[in-house]
Amino acid sequence: MKGFILSFRSEFYKTRKTMGFWSAVLLPLLLCLLLFVGFFVKADHMVNTPPMILWFQFAGAILGIMGLLLLPMLIIFIAYSVNNVEHKADTWKTLFSLPIPKLSVYAAKYFYAFFLIFFCLSLFVLFTLGFGNLLSLLKPQLKFNEYNIADILTQIYFKFFLASLGILSIQFLLSLLFSDFLKPMGIGFVCTITGSILATNNWEYAYLFPYSHPMMAMRALSQGQGKGGNHPSPINPHLTIDLFTKDTGVSLIIAVVVFIAGYFIVLKKSVK
Repeated sequence: MKGFILSFRSEFYKTRKTMGFWSAVLLPLLLCLLLFVGFFVKADHMVNTPPMILWFQFAGAILGIMGLLLLPMLIIFIAYSVNNVEHKADTWKTLFSLPIPKLSVYAAKYFYAFFLIFFCLSLFVLFTLGFGNLLSLLKPQLKFNEYNIADILTQIYFKFFLASLGILSIQFLLSLLFSDFLKPMGIGFVCTITGSILATNNWEYAYLFPYSHPMMAMRALSQGQGKGGNHPSPINPHLTIDLFTKDTGVSLIIAVVVFIAGYFIVLKKSVK
C-alpha cells in the first residue's frame, strides 16, 4: 500500500503541469462559465421560465454534449497524458525497476487517470450548481434558488462516471502500448463515433460496446423521466435514475478485465 501511495503521489507531481491535468479542471470551469454568461445576457427572456426548467436548460446543455462526444474524448486525452510522461522520457524500464511492487506502479498510474475523470465530473457538478445559484443572486428574476437539483445532478454525473470506466481501461492500455498520440486517439475516436451510432439507433446489443455507454447513460435519463412524471425534462423532481443497469455492469466488467490484462501485457513489455 505504501508503494501505491508513493507512486500515486509521484504521478501527481509529474503531471500537475500538463494539459491532461489542467483539462480536468479547466473544461468544466470554461463550459459552465460560458453557459453562465449566456444565461446572464439572456436573463430578460427567461423571466417566466419555471425554476425546474431553468435548471434543465442550464445543466442539460452540458449533459447532452458530455454523453455524445465530450466525455469519451476527455477520457482518451487524459489516459494518454498520464502515460505520455514516461513515453517522452523513455523511462518505462526505469519505472518498473524501482524497489516498489510493479503492480503498485501500474495501479497508481491507472487510478490516477481514474481520479482525474472522477475529479473532472465532480467539478462539473460543483460548477453547475455554483454558477446556477450565482445567477439567482445577480439576476433575481431567474429563480434558480427555488429548486434544488443537487441530488439528481450528482446521480447523473455518477452514472456518467460508471459508464466511462470501460473506455478508460481500454484507452489507458492503448496509451501504454503506443507512444504516439495518433493511434490511441484515432482508435478511440472511431470507436466513439461507432458507439454513438449504435446507441442512437437503439441497437439491441449496444450495451456490450463500451464506447456506447455514455450515450446510453443519457438515454437512461429520458427513460427514468418517463417513470417519474409527465414533465418533458430530465431534471424532474420525480426522476428515477437507475445507476446500475446492464451497460453499467458491462462497463465495470470490462474495466476490471482490461486492467488485469493490461498489467501482464505491460509487465512483459517492461522487461524486454
